[in-house]
Amino acid sequence: MTETQTGECPPLLFFDTGVGGLSVLGETVKLLPNAPIVYAADYAGLPYGMKSEVELAARVPALLGRLVERYKPALTTIACNTASTIALDHVRSALDIPVVGTVPAIKPASALTKTGVIGLLGTRATIRQPYVDRLASDFASGKILLRHAAPELVHAAEAKLRGEQPDSGVIEAAIAGLLDQTGGERIDTVILACTHFPLLRDELAAAAPRPIQFIDGAEGIARRIVYLTEKLSWPIEPGERIFVTTGELADIEPYRSALAEYGIRRFEKL
Repeated sequence: MTETQTGECPPLLFFDTGVGGLSVLGETVKLLPNAPIVYAADYAGLPYGMKSEVELAARVPALLGRLVERYKPALTTIACNTASTIALDHVRSALDIPVVGTVPAIKPASALTKTGVIGLLGTRATIRQPYVDRLASDFASGKILLRHAAPELVHAAEAKLRGEQPDSGVIEAAIAGLLDQTGGERIDTVILACTHFPLLRDELAAAAPRPIQFIDGAEGIARRIVYLTEKLSWPIEPGERIFVTTGELADIEPYRSALAEYGIRRFEKL
């Protein structure tokens, strides 16, 4: 992996339905602070958690194909658990660059739990995937995994990034959805299986009636990106960071302040 023919360093492409992937981007730029970034949000398709597997298996590879053609990235990261659990293999078949997926952090959660009971918060589409069943079988054998679909947290995270106060009722309902299940009183570790959810980590912790560990896979994904791009020479100065939306550019205005904290100041429409 080298520089492009123009001498410019190819960017890293991050893809999500909205701003949830910023939780992954944030960990990545800690390790690769000068990497050029293209962050793509499929706002025209939000929310993915309510879409069918067939629809996402077609939509995600098509969009990423257009993004790769336009921006020529060195690597793409699907910073969305729902899209990854459904469309990752399809995307890898369609693209000729490395593709990093985002999957629920069941393996590290299994290592951290002391009670053997783990909670998993995700979208409806994510928690029902056979991929999650396989992860649980492979890495959490002998543990109890309690799942709860909390798609409303996506909108709460989006609201927070717009500078609004997230709906406390939504936060409390998500926690109760796990803890009120049979065996939920023993949960000591909760997997945030949607990249939007870590943006609400503080609010979720405050709503929990007792101390609970909230974990996600962002740090591991960042390390994987570093490994896959180790032969790439990054610029001496920070590269440009671009935000691309499938929706309307005007709809991004409320997010500009939050996005500026990630060094994103250029905005484009796909």
